[in-house]
Amino acid sequence: MRTGHSPGYLHLRAPGTSLVLDCAGSRLPRVLHWGDDLGDVEHTALAELATASAARQMSNTLDLPVPLSLLPEHSAGWLGTPGLTGHRDGADFSTAFTVRSIRTVRTPDLPQAHQLTVDAVDEHARLQLVLEIELTAAGLVRQRATVTNRDTGERPFVLDGLLLALPVPSHATELLDLTGRHARERSPQRHEFTLGTHLRENRRGRTGTDATLLHLAGEPGFGFRTGEVWAVHVAWSGNHRTLAERTPAGVSLLGAGETLLGGEVRLAGGESYTSPWIVGSYGHGLDELAGRFHQQLRARTRHPRRPRPVTLNTWEAVYFRHDLGRLSALADAAAEVGAERFVLDDGWFKGRRHDRAGLGDWYVDESVWPGGLGPLVDHVRSLGMEFGLWVEPEMVSPDSDLARAHPEWILATGDRLPPESRQQQVLDLGHAQAYDHVLERLDALVGEYAIDYLKWDHNRDLVEAGHSPTGAAGVHVQTAATYRLLDELRARHPGLEIESCSSGGGRIDLAILERTDRVWASDCIDALERQQIQRWTGLLLPPELLGAHVGSPVAHTTGRAHTLDFRAGTALFGHFGIEWDLTAADAGERARLAEWVAAYKELRPLLHSGTVVHGDHPDPALWVHGVVAADRSRALYALVQTATSVTSPAGPVRLPGLDADARYRIRPHRPGDRAEGPHRSDPLWWERADGVELTGRLLAVTGVRAPTLHPERLVLVEASRLGPAPAPAPAPAQRRT
Repeated sequence: MRTGHSPGYLHLRAPGTSLVLDCAGSRLPRVLHWGDDLGDVEHTALAELATASAARQMSNTLDLPVPLSLLPEHSAGWLGTPGLTGHRDGADFSTAFTVRSIRTVRTPDLPQAHQLTVDAVDEHARLQLVLEIELTAAGLVRQRATVTNRDTGERPFVLDGLLLALPVPSHATELLDLTGRHARERSPQRHEFTLGTHLRENRRGRTGTDATLLHLAGEPGFGFRTGEVWAVHVAWSGNHRTLAERTPAGVSLLGAGETLLGGEVRLAGGESYTSPWIVGSYGHGLDELAGRFHQQLRARTRHPRRPRPVTLNTWEAVYFRHDLGRLSALADAAAEVGAERFVLDDGWFKGRRHDRAGLGDWYVDESVWPGGLGPLVDHVRSLGMEFGLWVEPEMVSPDSDLARAHPEWILATGDRLPPESRQQQVLDLGHAQAYDHVLERLDALVGEYAIDYLKWDHNRDLVEAGHSPTGAAGVHVQTAATYRLLDELRARHPGLEIESCSSGGGRIDLAILERTDRVWASDCIDALERQQIQRWTGLLLPPELLGAHVGSPVAHTTGRAHTLDFRAGTALFGHFGIEWDLTAADAGERARLAEWVAAYKELRPLLHSGTVVHGDHPDPALWVHGVVAADRSRALYALVQTATSVTSPAGPVRLPGLDADARYRIRPHRPGDRAEGPHRSDPLWWERADGVELTGRLLAVTGVRAPTLHPERLVLVEASRLGPAPAPAPAPAQRRT
């Protein structure tokens, strides 16, 4: 541990990444470098770096240099988006924090990484600021801030916003962010990083189906394997904002924070507000950048460790048509193909015969289940499967006993109800009684049936989300209460797993992932749409956290028809499941699905621990992606024909991520070794029983010829290392500089 007023310059390192902080003087720390690992750098050289990167004053600008601190300040001359906005009765709108102390703590598992705590104060504005910055072992930069009102008088400080920033270099001239809608999440959009502010702001009260997930800046034309790229993410499940900003002074940054509604945070004397964690990642190509998030998630103590069970969800199989006989037969079919978990979706609780009633009344509907859920639960478990249940605890139907008994428990501005969405309103968890009611009901259900798994849904945006009786903005409180609810339920039931679902992929962020075991990526199970949705959701999440199901032959959301192999091969690269009425499938379909289930069980140790890779193939109609084992002994790739190629046959595909100097046997992997279609054409090597043998370098540089496929088909290719693993090169000595 090191404590002092000014440690000068700090060089924080993780494999492949450096963060250099200028902590000299009394102003807030500035970032001198965030990006590629600089290697061992002497402390004197860091001071020289600060001098070398300092700008001269331009004409008609301030007489002193304008620093960009981690929390940009207007008082320092920063005229871009300020880090802290707020006021005390119109005054104290601009802060000038002075650092009182800086404490650094070395991370035990990576001595070159640090946790840095900066304590600063603005005596005039009577505010205290604590900045926490760390470089994790995975190479992520995490930072958050806590602001405290030190005024002992009666005037609160109204906080309007708190934004933390990370600079990016001038050669990051291209932006990538994501957008979308229900059933079409994670759609990428790329554009030039021009002067001004590119703001992505979310006011939906949840992460949002249109959320950018990551806001990225990179070198022109960066891809999955090429080009330097930087990104930020807001670990928060409520309103939030990210921005990319470039000034005429030549400064470029990525910033992020919570979006606060008017008057939402009013700090009385001694009260504090802590921002969400803002997480930054850097990489050579999107795969390396995403891999840092994957490594960080997999290092969590609560990360799922046991094999991810094959999950059958009943929604698209039966919808609201619940009865014991139908669902028991579906469970029989699920067990036949190898499912390991059976999840009863919407429609099991009181009054829930359609989506216009019942939310909030979390009691088993005796008119449908006269014996309770026990007979179905017992039958499912007799087949060797776990039992899961769908809930939507944060919502309430106006047509429900709960809403009629407690209209004051609905989020509203005070004199009117918000417009309904999906015939439902939002239950105000800021009311202690409402919170206690939901916790009691969930606790009772999980306890009575020993439920293994909850599919936790959240199906509408928060509009005019006010807390009664005042009508004060309540999204921040609602989000924090949801976290407490999840935490308390899991504390009472340590073995319980929870899925984050929100109209599909509407609540995916690192904060909800601290409390859940997977996400539902989208309500759209159309395999072609899912190829894109899973591709871009994977920028943040590793495959084992990404729910991916085999739907029915004709997709319910799009009407597209796909082969079973395309549907199953798409779901394979996630947490595999089934959402299909298997009682209507014929024997051949069930047998083929069982082959894919068996393949998933054999492959999941690789898929859920390895490094995710993508090939930057020049043909936009042919996608190449896969997973390489951590020791690079094995890899599985999918060659996905998303559309008709302009050229035929397609050129060789490069298989990235392998050990360059090792030899590999390359061959098709069953059951993805064939894709139906009259115009299928296989290359010569495909027909050889032993495939071909090539080095990892040749596979990454020259590749192999791919089969010519019909559109919306895929095949699987396996790479297996031949002989012992090459001895690893000695790691370069590292030391704190």
